Formats: sequence, structure tokens, C-alpha cells
Amino acid sequence: MKEKEFIVWSKEKPAVTTALESGVKAILSSDEKEAEDVKKLGRVDVWVVDKDIDYIKIQNKEDEEKAAKSPKKVLVETTDWTIIPLENIIAQKEDVYVIVKSEEEAKTALNILEKGVKGVVLKDPDLNLIKKISNIIEPKEKLELISIEITRVLPVGMGDRACVDTTSILKKAEGMLVGNSSGGMFLVAAETEENPYVASRPFRVNAGAVHMYTKVPNGKTIYLCEAEAGKPIMVYDKDGIGRVVYVGRAKIERRPMLLIEGKYNNKKISAALQNAETIRLVKEDGSLISVVDLQKGDKVLGYQEQEGRHFGMKIEETITEK
Repeated sequence: MKEKEFIVWSKEKPAVTTALESGVKAILSSDEKEAEDVKKLGRVDVWVVDKDIDYIKIQNKEDEEKAAKSPKKVLVETTDWTIIPLENIIAQKEDVYVIVKSEEEAKTALNILEKGVKGVVLKDPDLNLIKKISNIIEPKEKLELISIEITRVLPVGMGDRACVDTTSILKKAEGMLVGNSSGGMFLVAAETEENPYVASRPFRVNAGAVHMYTKVPNGKTIYLCEAEAGKPIMVYDKDGIGRVVYVGRAKIERRPMLLIEGKYNNKKISAALQNAETIRLVKEDGSLISVVDLQKGDKVLGYQEQEGRHFGMKIEETITEK
């Protein structure tokens, strides 16, 4: 599912500040003066109606055709909130936004014709509704995780590993998918657990060797050495529900490493992880197991897809990675 956008149309300070706190894409203003006032409240894109985006009320077929043919982004408002005009418009045009007045309307608009509108707009909204809609908009992804049977754990000397500190708090059994191959990855959990030697760091994933792949939004991957402050990455829970978080800091340091190998449907999956008690994989029931305790035959969660990447994008090609 493509990332959707959330816009608030208001000049009132409480609504604008709540919108900024909720991660809106932009604030919509009625004119240039309003836009300048909004810009004083925070760093955010401000769109001016009929300059940056066409605003069209759909009252008849002529309005519908006008919206579909607009050369700009288009904001539509339907007088009785019927779905058919929106279906007709988004079938012809990509950058379509719609004014909604409830969670139910937002959910419907975001899924019309399966692809949905580009974004939803709240006009002079209730502050609680801003928060509710922002939760709907937050992009999520669902993967079918697999159970990987461990076949070998081998010390492989010193290596450079990436420790990724995100700007979010991760929950237990949530972490990053990493692997030596783009075709198979292990779920490495965030450091949510305390032990006698170190406090928990629930924002951190000690992700593994710098050469490994990890998943980022829109079905792409990067090498762990490419993780840096400000970049979005994907994290997943034990059910395969993924969300976007942002890197706050990434540290690359020399550490002792382990080669972790497993199999799924007779296909080998491997990763190079730091040899330390705090690095944990996730079992099917959501419990965690440290890499130092892994034994042949243990089963942990991961992900498998067809191998082959070109600049992080999945491609159809004959390729073998060992």
C-alpha cells in the first residue's frame, strides 16, 4: 500500500499545533496571509488553496470532470459524501485529496477502488479527530513471516557491525529484518530486555554486519552501512506487522561476530550478528532468544522472498547468493 497523506485545513493555533504533533503532511491555508501565520508555528509544508491545490465541490457531473482534468493536485468535497464521484475521479487522476468529517469517511476514502485517494483533509477539525485520523494514516505493512530452523552457529572473528538507534520506542519482539541475502532475513529484536549487565534500550536494534540487507519503505532494501540519521527504515513485530521508523543515529564498530544459518523449505538463510547476549532473535510465540544461546534445531522468525536486488529494488533475474 502506498503511503497516504494527511492534511489539516485550519488557521487556528490549537488545530495547527495538534496537526504538527500528529505528523501531518501539510497544512492547508485559504490565502497567503494565513499561510505565513501558519509557518510561524513550525516547519511544515503549507499549501494555499487554488494556488497549490485546486479545491472543487462536487455537485454535478461537470464538477467531477473538472476535478479529473485538473493539472494540479485536486481537493474534492462531496455534498452528500457519495463514493461514485470519487471512484470516477481517482480512476483518471493520481493526486486526489478528499475532505472527510469522520474516521469512517477517512477509512472509506483511503480504500476506494483498492488504491484509494492520495490523502484525506480535515477542515476546521476537532482536535481529537486529528489524533484519530493520524493513527489511520500511519503507513503499515503486513508480511508473512516464516519459522526458520537453525542449522549452524559459527564464530567468524571480528567484523564491522551497525547498531541502529531509532527515534521510536519499539515493543518486545519488534525489530528489524536483516540477512546476508535479500532472499532471506532473520527478525532481530530491539533491546527491550534488561539484564544484570546492561539496561534496556528499546529504541535500539543491534542489527548486525554492515554488508547485510534490511528493509525500508516501499518494498526496498538498503545495506546496514547505509543506515544514517534521518533515514526511514521498517520494523516488524512477531505477526509481521511493519511500520516506518526513523534512524536517529547509527554506530558502526568492530565487534566479534557470529554467522547464524538456518533453513526454510530446504533453502538456506543466513545472517552475521554480533556475538553478544543482548542480540536476540524472536521465536514464533514472541519470546526472545539470545544468539549466544542458539542451538541447532531452534526455530526463529524471519522472512523469505525471491532473491535479486538492483539499487535496493526487487528485480526478476537469475541470481544465486551464497
